[in-house]
Amino acid sequence: MKAKESYQVGIYLRLSRDDTVSGGIKPESDSISSQRELCRAFVRGQRGMEIYDIYTDDGYSGSNFERPAFKRMMEDVRAGRVDCIVVKDLSRFGREYIEAGRLIQKTFPALNVRFIALTDRFDSLTADYNETALVLPVKNFVNDAYCRDISDKVKSHQRIKRENGEFIGAFAVYGYRKDPANRNRLVPDDYAAEVVRRIFGWRLGGVSATAIAKKLNALGILSPLEYKRARGESYACGFAAGLQAKWSAVAVKRVLTNAVYAGVLEQGKTEKVSVKVNRYCLKPREEWARVEHTHEPIVSRDEFEGVQRLMETGCRSAGGRECAHMFSGLLFCGDCGAPMARRVSRYKGREKLSFICSAQNKGRGCTRHNISERELSEAVHGCLRLQAAVLTDREKTEAHIKGMEVKFEEIGRLEREMERLAGLQEQYLSLQSGLHEDLQKGVITREDFYAFGRIYEEKYIQVKRALAGQEELIRGCLRSGAAAGRELERFKETQDLAELDRNMLVTFVRRIDLYEGRRIHVEFNIKGLKHG
Repeated sequence: MKAKESYQVGIYLRLSRDDTVSGGIKPESDSISSQRELCRAFVRGQRGMEIYDIYTDDGYSGSNFERPAFKRMMEDVRAGRVDCIVVKDLSRFGREYIEAGRLIQKTFPALNVRFIALTDRFDSLTADYNETALVLPVKNFVNDAYCRDISDKVKSHQRIKRENGEFIGAFAVYGYRKDPANRNRLVPDDYAAEVVRRIFGWRLGGVSATAIAKKLNALGILSPLEYKRARGESYACGFAAGLQAKWSAVAVKRVLTNAVYAGVLEQGKTEKVSVKVNRYCLKPREEWARVEHTHEPIVSRDEFEGVQRLMETGCRSAGGRECAHMFSGLLFCGDCGAPMARRVSRYKGREKLSFICSAQNKGRGCTRHNISERELSEAVHGCLRLQAAVLTDREKTEAHIKGMEVKFEEIGRLEREMERLAGLQEQYLSLQSGLHEDLQKGVITREDFYAFGRIYEEKYIQVKRALAGQEELIRGCLRSGAAAGRELERFKETQDLAELDRNMLVTFVRRIDLYEGRRIHVEFNIKGLKHG
């Protein structure tokens, strides 16, 4: 490589989370400011060198070259705008020895670009064969080995924390927040936790995931992504679509299938393909770190397991109905195990509801196992009445119903959330009104005026909808309090379970098998309790 009279220098700086000592403190010698001053001082002391730009990747690993500032520097190199690169040392340039060696020994010489690593005392212009072919690869290999060693230590530390039931995620899952006193522990977020309870309640009542998403959006309840943003968290995910993320059936299902709401912490579900590749793969379920009773559950274990059973059996609504029928997800053919299909027959203005084996209905060899909905309801109702003494134990029932009574402190929390949202409304109105003054003073352009105006208007409408959702939650609390009193009286007066409804079935019944001859077998949710 021939020397040039002048060089356009690109100074490259990098620091990652791996470059720390115990306690998480970055060594001052490796800090971005220290690297910058060292490289600047070197360039100022050289004749014919001029800084073209400084490229900084703060918080990026050196295990690969997928870094925004590095890519921008390489674009300037290939465009001929930079012909000399200065770094503090080889490890700042990169710790992946194969790619680092290719760039320094082949790419840069081919582009007539000079490379200087100051503390390693390497200058491609003056380096001899031994430095280029022997010393340089060895140093790059040592840097690569260091990166692998750090990665193994971090993984080991995280594995220990997961096995101890400590939460290590960057953001708490929707419905929870990190405990201020212990950032590795989850505590319920009162507002979002109530939304989660409503979602589980709706699903147990037979409402489909799609219908639940529509309910949440209609109430103006923010999706998990928007809720985190509203709380000031710098949260982003790959599920958002459009300017504002809405609730969807997929988002609802993610809530319904997450065991964290039942007090179970499941972590380590994915692992990085390689320390050099920023891609993750899903691990088998048996390799997950699963620890129970790590935090306060939002829903009971029975509620969570009931929802999982409904999800597994494909319980869904049909015919445009918002809710599934009473026996959806619970009724199966006793001989082939297929779900029973619901049929509606109409004759001379009269409607008859019945069930038949879905396998036989699709021509798969089973028999019809036909039974009317009325006969099935009476038969199941009879089974429940026979087990009423077990299923409606007075002390357990009253304790459960008392837990349903409305808590005024919960309403107080919702009202405080409304006050916070009302403050946000005032803030967005104030920002909107301030735009006119900024436009007149020339602080912002007319394009910025209209762009910010639209953003503030959308945020105002979003908060307004959230306020309406809060009001609905408060009304729901009041209704549930009154309903709890009525429910208690009903259980006291009707020990024979006079009514059969969907909630009662999901609460008490795990599975109903129907055999030929209209014989049924009921498996209850209480272990060991069955009736045929």
